[in-house]
Amino acid sequence: MKTVIFYLTRDGQTRKIAEKIAREWQGEITTLCLRETADISSEELASFDCIVIGASIRYGHFDPLLEKFVAKHSVLLNQKRSAFYSVNLTARKPNKNSPETNVYTRKLLKRISWQPQLVQVFAGALRYPRYRWFDRVMIRFIMKITGGETDTRQEYEYTDWQIVSEFVSKLSKLS
Repeated sequence: MKTVIFYLTRDGQTRKIAEKIAREWQGEITTLCLRETADISSEELASFDCIVIGASIRYGHFDPLLEKFVAKHSVLLNQKRSAFYSVNLTARKPNKNSPETNVYTRKLLKRISWQPQLVQVFAGALRYPRYRWFDRVMIRFIMKITGGETDTRQEYEYTDWQIVSEFVSKLSKLS
């Protein structure tokens, strides 16, 4: 099965997850940054049997490019085997880490016309030392009020890699 993973990432965790999926996938797979390939033609997209899209949240929003891409290709996306995964820090909490309980993912799926066959939510990572000053201050403030890690000298990875592997297993069973 010829598969493509498109991803939108701000700090690299969504790309890191896409790369893990690609390594574990049993079949031909292509990993592409959506930001660099957003103008892919419908004909080229149609050449894939399975389409996976991953996107992260920053300040409560997905990258606007995600919805533009989905709107442009929604008919094709709904005809293909397809999956979506979102990456956000809210998902570090057990009651916010599923498509049903993660408000960002739930709202997105209600807004768009694409309904992927498989949806997963992954906890992301805090990369404080890599952030610009403004992002470091704002994200630290958000983490403080939500009970998260606030030491800006540290990096924290919340992604559960076993759940990523389980996603790959489910993805391979899409029909």
